[in-house]
Amino acid sequence: MMKINIPVKKYLPYYRRINFLLLALFIFNAAYATSKAPFPKKTKRILFLGNSITYAGKYITDIEAYFITHYQKQQFEFINLGLPSETVSGLSELNHADGKFPRPDLHERLARILAQVKPDVVFACYGMNDGIYLPFDAKRFQAFRNGIKWLHSELEKSNAKKIIYLTPPVHDDKELGTKGYNLVLDKYSEWLLSQKDSLQWEVADVHTATTQYLERARLTQTDFKLANDGVHPDDLGHWLIARAVLEYLGENVNAVPDVQAALQVHPQGKEIYNLVSQRQAIMKDAWLKATGFKRPGMAPGLPLTEAQQKYAQIEKQIRAILKR
Repeated sequence: MMKINIPVKKYLPYYRRINFLLLALFIFNAAYATSKAPFPKKTKRILFLGNSITYAGKYITDIEAYFITHYQKQQFEFINLGLPSETVSGLSELNHADGKFPRPDLHERLARILAQVKPDVVFACYGMNDGIYLPFDAKRFQAFRNGIKWLHSELEKSNAKKIIYLTPPVHDDKELGTKGYNLVLDKYSEWLLSQKDSLQWEVADVHTATTQYLERARLTQTDFKLANDGVHPDDLGHWLIARAVLEYLGENVNAVPDVQAALQVHPQGKEIYNLVSQRQAIMKDAWLKATGFKRPGMAPGLPLTEAQQKYAQIEKQIRAILKR
């Protein structure tokens, strides 16, 4: 066998140079992961509009905590202005809430929200209530489409840099599962997604993600649920919504099973999450109080200036944890 002698000393400077470049590339990639911008330049305020699922807000907390831990040099204000029972279609059942009040309509409050929040990015999640939990009807469908088109026009006038619609989460009928009212939401979601091609709208497909997850889980666990009442997701359901949004934004989270795993990138991820959750609970009611609404039965909320002081205090706590 021929023996080959490689003059190591001769090439050692090149090896060192290659190793140095590889190390520099690794450091650059690590820094890039915490400094790249997931949203347009100069984005500060990110607004979420929707119904009770958005008001519950755990998916917003999941998203905010994710960006805090993964983009530590970025600072965004995630504002939850979801309102339970609300529609964008303006429709309501005749006996909604046992006749106590009709469903609130986004048309009534959107102008005040945009004037006060002045959002840079807007997420909007409607549809669940807009079909009024009845079989598909062309007139109700048209009212939903008209409402979404009106919303888009108003958001464009507000100079928001980015508008992203979320298809409605899965509806799990007590008897029919995903083959009941969810079939109506299938059509509403298909229409929203079709606007990506026809009008170049941005749409994150929450509906497919949650429906497919539920149907797969039912194959091995027939009593599996993402929402005990069929409508309002549990913690896992909210994470599936958050994950669909994060994937749409380009984050590699497809295989991440829950928010706790997503936050393991930081050793104090759980502590950060708890602070974000506490802050979101304070701010959502304060923002609702400040912008106004007609729905009865909501928490009173702090005055916005007082809530913003608490926001700043919690922000200092979070930033201190990130520096540990």
